[in-house]
Amino acid sequence: MPREQGCATSWICLRGLMREQRHWGAFPALFRQQFPQDTLILADLPGFGTEYASGSPATIKGITERLRRRWQSSLLQQPVYLLTLSLGGMVAIDWASRYPQQIAGIVLMNSSLSNFSPFYRRLSPAAYLPLLKLLLWPRDPWHQEAAILSLTSHLHPDDPELLAHWVHYARQYPARRLDILRQLLAALSYRAPKLPPPVPIMMLGGLQDRLVSPSCSESIATHWLLPLHCHALAGHDLTLDAGDWVCEQIAAWLNEALPSTAG
Repeated sequence: MPREQGCATSWICLRGLMREQRHWGAFPALFRQQFPQDTLILADLPGFGTEYASGSPATIKGITERLRRRWQSSLLQQPVYLLTLSLGGMVAIDWASRYPQQIAGIVLMNSSLSNFSPFYRRLSPAAYLPLLKLLLWPRDPWHQEAAILSLTSHLHPDDPELLAHWVHYARQYPARRLDILRQLLAALSYRAPKLPPPVPIMMLGGLQDRLVSPSCSESIATHWLLPLHCHALAGHDLTLDAGDWVCEQIAAWLNEALPSTAG
């Protein structure tokens, strides 16, 4: 891993389906406390959050290319780490597979790949009706975000303060149905290479994930011979349910690869 003792580096954080940078919540503060020397970039995927007016590509490759153009200045300075959740992990895999010289390493959290897991494990049947309502019925941000929160968090499934924040985000940057559909198609159709990207990869999962089966992370780890670290009580939104634990796991991963200063 190209990270030297005490060396600062940059991280680009990528979330999942229909989410934006503010959904990281308190996690960025936890991360910066653990890694004060590093730069943390909270990137919105095209079509969502601050990028909601730009429109989403219908392929993971297209999303990757848009992100590369958006953050080109950071990529020119030094290779960056990608800290990713769910669909963001697919983007990271595509990015590191095609442009490994730009990526120092990847953290994959609760991700899935179509060539390793069937669709009904990659997207829980419990999510089908909420998604259908979102795509076909008049929009109700409160019910939309309540459904998403209940599916993605095991430890905070009905937190009223958190839900109020999410509803505000949905009203401020309302995602278009076409962009939701394009992002969903991109996630469901993406097929990763048979071999893992030629960069260091750390895999984290939540065993209480109700949106994406934990078996999807297990399948990636098995096919690519990667270790998988799981939190027993966390759901899909791993940084919401177990942010401190995620930081601890990343710190241990980085420290394992640091060159020894002894003797």
